[in-house]
Amino acid sequence: MLDIDVADMTIRQRERLLLWSVVPRPVAMVSTISPQGAINLAPFSYYTAVGYSPMALLFCVGRRADGTEKDSCRNARVPAEGGTGEFTVNVLIEKHAEAATVSASPLPYGQSEYEPAGLRPLPGRRVRSPHIDGSPIAFECRTSAVVPVGDHFIVIGEVVHVTADEGLINDIDFHVDLDRLGSVGRMGAADYVRTSDRYIVGDKA
Repeated sequence: MLDIDVADMTIRQRERLLLWSVVPRPVAMVSTISPQGAINLAPFSYYTAVGYSPMALLFCVGRRADGTEKDSCRNARVPAEGGTGEFTVNVLIEKHAEAATVSASPLPYGQSEYEPAGLRPLPGRRVRSPHIDGSPIAFECRTSAVVPVGDHFIVIGEVVHVTADEGLINDIDFHVDLDRLGSVGRMGAADYVRTSDRYIVGDKA
């Protein structure tokens, strides 16, 4: 058995081990907007649900190579901290996977990734940050907290509005049609996995 003392690992080794072990990870494309009105888009596979009372999501973001905060975190901060206090989480689907890779490329602050990624922003309903045209489901959030963890930040937001494709969600019990959703998960680096191969353990709930 291999025993690893984390204190002996480099940062890159820790990153690689987590990326290839904590899998598959849900992937989201997070839209934000700056106080000046510039929109930003970036993919995050360190992203998950927080809870449902209130309904909340989080994504984790690191810093740029020069040590400054990435645009998504900077924009999502509450106004008192220089941001707008809003963000929109778009569930990643296979047809947008290449666009997600493009949107991950660093651009100067205030320059939108939507156009280089070949995507079109649609106006939010309850927040100013847009959602992606063609994304089957988007969660509009207002920032609850930005929690520093070493060189990273956990951005937590309360969901205030959900936009979904017609027929994707059963409006009685709110079950989601997973086949129609077609979300993808991230393995390591550029390795992704489809969610179409599923099985049920025990009795179906």
